[in-house]
Amino acid sequence: MTLKTNAFATLALTPATLANLEQLGYLEMTPIQAASLPVALAGTDLIAQAKTGSGKTAAFALALLAKLNPRWFSVQAMVMCPTRELADQVTVEIRRLARAQDNIKVVTLCGGIALRGQRASLENGAHIVVGTPGRIMDHLERGYLVLDGLNTLVLDEADRMLDMGFFDDIAKVVKQTPNERQTLLFSATYPEGIEKLARQFMRTPQQIKIEAPQAQSQIEQRFYEVTRANRLETVGKLLMHFRPVSTLAFCNTKQQCKDLVDLLQQQGFNALALYGELEQRERDQVLAQFSNRSCSVLVATDVASRGLDINQLEAVINVDITPDPEVHVHRVGRTGRAGASGFALSLASMNDMGAVGKIEQYQHFSSTWFGLETLTPASTDPLLAPMVSLQILGGRKEKIRPGDVLGALTNDEGGPAYTREQIGKIQVTEFCTFVAVDRQIASAACARLNAGRIKGKSVKVRMM
Repeated sequence: MTLKTNAFATLALTPATLANLEQLGYLEMTPIQAASLPVALAGTDLIAQAKTGSGKTAAFALALLAKLNPRWFSVQAMVMCPTRELADQVTVEIRRLARAQDNIKVVTLCGGIALRGQRASLENGAHIVVGTPGRIMDHLERGYLVLDGLNTLVLDEADRMLDMGFFDDIAKVVKQTPNERQTLLFSATYPEGIEKLARQFMRTPQQIKIEAPQAQSQIEQRFYEVTRANRLETVGKLLMHFRPVSTLAFCNTKQQCKDLVDLLQQQGFNALALYGELEQRERDQVLAQFSNRSCSVLVATDVASRGLDINQLEAVINVDITPDPEVHVHRVGRTGRAGASGFALSLASMNDMGAVGKIEQYQHFSSTWFGLETLTPASTDPLLAPMVSLQILGGRKEKIRPGDVLGALTNDEGGPAYTREQIGKIQVTEFCTFVAVDRQIASAACARLNAGRIKGKSVKVRMM
């Protein structure tokens, strides 16, 4: 039987790893995997440019796992990420891909969680560390993290780490790693800082670029001309006209995010803001509500939204036009995933027309413009999120699992049982648990959980 050229079996991977990939549903390599894995597995330094959601995590995870010695309890690989959310996603993916090997220990080092627990995990022996630059620096400075045995360093979404001002932290961390290491750098764009990183810390890296696809046909892009005075109020008109269940609205500044969320909340929308300076606890709460569909509109800056992977996103609104056409493609690509349709709605003033022209050249299409007079409310009913989030004070520390929460709501003890369809996403974090419930039952479900027990214990629950 002839193997397809993009089959994982064409790579120098163990039979156990190939069997695990098949079990996980990895049937063929994505373009970034097919281009970068042979290079990475050969031990060469690599700069790979590809958009979010292209399968890059598996591209570097398989390479670093192939070099790992499970019997040596020393940090042999490290992945640096811009945000805690991305670090968590990468950790989960590495653990899934490592199932074929002996007991591989992966430790996540991010802010917002006590250093003490992370230190204990490192002392017990770790093979792979995944974390954000600031927290990795903390552990290095305190002597909790030792990188003498590191053979693979991965910089994931390096452009966003540079955007967030992490260049100096990255430099300090890299200087504490062995010179004879492999460095794999993944980035959606290629700003000057990447070249500077490569010059300082990489050995004749091979460069790979997977071209950004043209706008997907299932994503309908529309442009609206606005003025500075009516830009923000136009967002509410778009929401009432198209009535998307879930919308990600991009602003170029934190202040614009705040101003827009204030206006949308005054107009009765379930809107929340996401920007770089949010405390981790607030960020977790915002993301939990948006991903479980109890927040209709998430207003975010590009930096804060990086690493966000939300399913069923009906619309993206570019409240501010980005001057970088690659960033525009990444924004727009958040909707219309997995064959679904979506709207990408962009607001541009006369001052933005130069940036719009760059976007047209980059995407090889002419923008389609609509007048603001075409925006009429499809209904007079308020646009409310279908779900409401309940926050339970108790999480992984109390050994709560999603099944415990689901059981507490679907059994017939202490009142009528709710159906599985009335309960949405359940997300367990270190100290609390978020559960989405149908808006119609939110108050009753909250009261039921407060009166009942989870894992045999009483819990405190509030509606968010």
